[in-house]
Amino acid sequence: MIQQMHIPGPPLGHFIRFFYYYEGVPADHKVDRFLPNGDTEILIDFHDTPQFIYDNNTLKEIQSCHHVWASGVRTEPITIPAGNNAAMMVIMFRKGAAAPFFPFPMDEISDCVFDADLIWGPGFGELREVLLAEKDIRKRFALVEAFLLGRFQSRLAENACVEFAIGEMNRRPDAVSISRMNQKIGYSQKHFTEMFRRRVGVTPKAYLKIMRFQHAIKRIAETAEIDWAAMAAECGFYDQSHFINDFKHFSGFTPEQYSRIQTDYQNYVPVG
Repeated sequence: MIQQMHIPGPPLGHFIRFFYYYEGVPADHKVDRFLPNGDTEILIDFHDTPQFIYDNNTLKEIQSCHHVWASGVRTEPITIPAGNNAAMMVIMFRKGAAAPFFPFPMDEISDCVFDADLIWGPGFGELREVLLAEKDIRKRFALVEAFLLGRFQSRLAENACVEFAIGEMNRRPDAVSISRMNQKIGYSQKHFTEMFRRRVGVTPKAYLKIMRFQHAIKRIAETAEIDWAAMAAECGFYDQSHFINDFKHFSGFTPEQYSRIQTDYQNYVPVG
């Protein structure tokens, strides 16, 4: 079993949290439900057999992914393989920071998974072939970093307003008000909503709901005896009814059901 992580230096480090390589990680189940967490990823698969996405309810195969693919910000859960004996490199972007690497507004990939060839042409596929020929994982990280810099460095411009909003919603999703944040930023609500949607993939309101959901599942993992009404208020939900409805939308489970089936891997729930 291999698990290694690499944090790229600047300027890539302002946009990418880390590269993560794993190989031969065992799991005692075959299928996971992956919950919305605000992330965008590029995945490089070192095996030739396709990876499948499954229907959340029937677990039937609905999409196959080959070699390299990108996954956008999600507002609904997605059902995927548990990763038994996989060998993959994951490029994990910082929240809201992936836009310079994509040739279209980020809302075009939200709730979607696309093969890399459809987005960028053959470049990532050619990178994969180079990586396959290199067995040293640290050198693989260096090759990915050099490829991204060579291809995207001229596009690496940050957006201070969106970065500020993402930071506020990540740090204190329970306390953020979209209208007060708009006043701080200085844009009209309509203009900022459109700018945020194109940069991140969803509206500020939708992103804030995902972050409140993420805050809730973290608190569930930390709390032994849960007062659900108090937790709803603590996580920023209007009331317990809204908390239950949003939680079920994002996970397919009520908060109480989720508390009984959570695992050590936050956002991954075994379903098959």
